[in-house]
Amino acid sequence: MPESDPAPETAAPKAKPPAPEDKPFNEFVPQLLLPALQQEIDAYGGGTCELAVEHGAMPVVGVSCTMLRGSLSGGRRFWLCFTQDDINSAKTIALAEAGSEPSLLESFLIDEKKMSLALLVSRLVQRLNGQKWLGPN
Repeated sequence: MPESDPAPETAAPKAKPPAPEDKPFNEFVPQLLLPALQQEIDAYGGGTCELAVEHGAMPVVGVSCTMLRGSLSGGRRFWLCFTQDDINSAKTIALAEAGSEPSLLESFLIDEKKMSLALLVSRLVQRLNGQKWLGPN
């Protein structure tokens, strides 16, 4: 009796690389969000921008949180605050003109079900540009 050929091996499906948003929060923010945001702000031109990640008191309300703090040329400042160390957690933004302290804390991206790097960057830049803080505004 002839031996049957073994079944051909099927190629394993290629593993999809993990999404940037799957990185742990403490890696995602400094390694991905800060450089992407810096690049997008720089693309607008019109001055320097200093970005940092820090843990401290949320502007206006003083609740402890992790935040992305930005300083733009001309002394303007902004804070993107995460209520938990998770990019999908509730977020707020605070803005301050040169020489003043932030006086209003606004909800940020409250209707989004799933957060992405591109969404965070584009909406934050859109918000700053809406203030006419970026580029030749």
